[in-house]
Amino acid sequence: MNKQLRQQALAIWLQKALNNPQLNIELVSGDASFRRYFRVTGGDRSMIAVDAPAPHEDCGLFLRVADSFRQQQIRVPAVIAADAQQGFMCLEDFGDQLLLATLDENNKTQWYQRALEPLLHVAKVQQTTSGPLPPFDAAHIARENALFTDWLLGTHLQLQLSAAEHTMISRAFDALVANALAQPQVGVHRDYHSRNIMVLADDEIGVIDFQDAVLGPITYDVVSLLRDCYVEWPDEWVYSRLQEWSAKALAQGLLTETDPQLMIRWFDLMGIQRHVKASGIFCRLCHRDGKAGYLLDVPRTLGYMIRIAKKYPETHDFGDFVEQRVLPVWRNQP
Repeated sequence: MNKQLRQQALAIWLQKALNNPQLNIELVSGDASFRRYFRVTGGDRSMIAVDAPAPHEDCGLFLRVADSFRQQQIRVPAVIAADAQQGFMCLEDFGDQLLLATLDENNKTQWYQRALEPLLHVAKVQQTTSGPLPPFDAAHIARENALFTDWLLGTHLQLQLSAAEHTMISRAFDALVANALAQPQVGVHRDYHSRNIMVLADDEIGVIDFQDAVLGPITYDVVSLLRDCYVEWPDEWVYSRLQEWSAKALAQGLLTETDPQLMIRWFDLMGIQRHVKASGIFCRLCHRDGKAGYLLDVPRTLGYMIRIAKKYPETHDFGDFVEQRVLPVWRNQP
């Protein structure tokens, strides 16, 4: 069914579900997925309707994770109505104020401390009513890493790699997998960043886009937020926030590791893996989905990779490769 027909079907469903034939439905946005979001007005409150078509999206998974998050006092949108079979949901409207638009040099510490707090609760969500969260295992990580080689190096840049470069990349990616699996495995949001965090009317942190939650490395969401693909902060400040959060995680029994240098290593290498994935996804969004705007954020992800990879012997050569082979080709694109 095309988008126009989906929107018509959504409107009919909303009118029945809300018992209101006089609704106004306005597209708010699509995101980096197949989902589309609409603002619904005409009753006594504003709501958000979600069109999440199967087989690409799974409303049932969203609803189950939302329920588990809510039980951990994580502020997620209330579900007003849902039809998982059709892929339609009507949710509480969290407004339009993204964390990213709220941040500046003077308030960033306060807001990041607030935004990191829910991750202590997310980490405790390890199952839903349908069973344990899926594991962020070696096969899953390998699929994500392949996005970099397939979509950024291959489809987008058309780089021809030597056998030695293939081997070097494979070894670096093996180190990233080992680092992820060595960490305590906790509930992970998996897309926790400044464009997926809402600042609500009472300055509370609202959490969205959590349907891909997994059981994975404890530093995953923390580095996703602190080394955001969409905004960059100084390393000294980032490590201070990591240290604060780690102390709270330790106090709550989520961590037993007290070596700050090991925590930084886990965090750093996890960040490289996330940016490897993100850079590939941004290129895929351009070429497969026609969303070229995401290419603007690729240089930031490459910069993270270069700077952090060079800190560690297992990834140093990979950092050199990105700096000397990937970045020049990226900059010389027409």
